[in-house]
Amino acid sequence: MNTRLLGIMRKEFIQLRRDRITLTLILFMPAMMLWIFGIAVNTEVKHISTVVWDQARRQESREFLEALENSQYFAITDYAKNLRQVTEQIDRGGAKVGVVIPPDFAENLHARRPAQVQVIVDATDPLVATSAVNAATAIGQARSLDLAVEALQGMGIRAESSALLDVRVRAWYNPDMLSPLFIIPGLIGAMLMQTTIAIVAAVIVREKERGTLEALIVSPLRRWELMTGKLVPNIVVAYAQMTFALVLGHLFFDVPIRGNLVLLYALSLVFIIGSLGLGIYISTLAQTQHQAMQISYFFFLPGIYLSGLLFPVEGMPPIGQALAHFMPLTYYLQILRGILLKGIGIAYLWPQLLILSAFGVVVFTLSVLRFQKRLG
Repeated sequence: MNTRLLGIMRKEFIQLRRDRITLTLILFMPAMMLWIFGIAVNTEVKHISTVVWDQARRQESREFLEALENSQYFAITDYAKNLRQVTEQIDRGGAKVGVVIPPDFAENLHARRPAQVQVIVDATDPLVATSAVNAATAIGQARSLDLAVEALQGMGIRAESSALLDVRVRAWYNPDMLSPLFIIPGLIGAMLMQTTIAIVAAVIVREKERGTLEALIVSPLRRWELMTGKLVPNIVVAYAQMTFALVLGHLFFDVPIRGNLVLLYALSLVFIIGSLGLGIYISTLAQTQHQAMQISYFFFLPGIYLSGLLFPVEGMPPIGQALAHFMPLTYYLQILRGILLKGIGIAYLWPQLLILSAFGVVVFTLSVLRFQKRLG
């Protein structure tokens, strides 16, 4: 065999072995992707969080609620005392479905009059909403048939199955269950995360490669001035991207902007700063721009698939749902969809703000300390 060819092949293997970060990412990334897709991709959503306002509090209403839970599509997480509490739970994301049973539910069934049940569905996620609507409708029809059979088995009482139980489903925030209204706010969050993490990491590593970073270090600039000068332009660019995406989404896909834009931009700053801090940390790990991009995707891809951007968190297994709570993008998407689609304010979004703030403070502080140590 050509000795020159063997020589160049041996040289490449040696170089790859020395580049341990790239080698680890190459070997680990496919396994990570398979695992993430395996737990994230699930179009059959079950155990949807449900809040109930049972005004009847009778055996008949309890049997209907048991039928909901036995279907495995609904998981009753809370009982409300009024409609306002049901609305608040759905607005803050504590429940995706609200079930309202009127006080005359049992009396209407015994009198063979139509007994109505209202099912309110948060349709900001069309996949979850479709599962909930179809399941509630099917359960209502099945329960009506059971009641009709019981009546026919009685003392000659005749009843039509369609007249006994009337389950009326209402889809809030996205009545037509259009996918763009769900996807586009998520893409805005993903775009901000990717650009802030990848760009700042690549820029800092590029300057290390070219030697310009060392020139800045020995200049009269203080460390905090150097960091601020690098971060502020990236924050401005992130806001420009966000604004452009919001305008396009509103003009071409009719994505509503029901909430306060000032609040959205203020809360976005917390997420952007945390992402920039992660980008700084990646720049301290990478030796080349290629490595910086690879490491950024290592953080970026799990956030995309496990945050609820494309696939509902409710459809993931327990381990997937647990990992979703460690993704900053999960909470930022709740802020985006809450303000844009639901029109809610800080009274409902403060838990997400606290989590993002804690993440930003910890990550940004550790990243800056590590960056300064590497510079020293």
